[in-house]
Amino acid sequence: MRVLVRVLLNAMAIMVAAWLVPGVVVSGTGAAVLAGALLGLVNAAVRPILIILTLPFTLITLGLFILVVNAICLGLTAALLPGLSIASYGAAFLGALVISVVSWILNGVLLAPARGR
Repeated sequence: MRVLVRVLLNAMAIMVAAWLVPGVVVSGTGAAVLAGALLGLVNAAVRPILIILTLPFTLITLGLFILVVNAICLGLTAALLPGLSIASYGAAFLGALVISVVSWILNGVLLAPARGR
């Protein structure tokens, strides 16, 4: 059940990014849900490998390089899913930033109260 909620929260964050960032385009709600699921899989499978490979850059930049890793994961998701398109790297970077912030807020508001029960 929590996995489904996280996929839906990711989908909402992707829709917000598509609304705010000019280069991020989602073809519809179904594509956003698929993108949320695929982004979750990419974050679970590929992101840890990228974080390990880019650890020196992450340490030098005091963690800011994680934003680049997030943009790469979003770009990979867009490359694998026809319903999501990213116009440029800048759009991927801003889109990943918006998705991270919106997901963080939604998870904190909707999922954190459930942990206290």
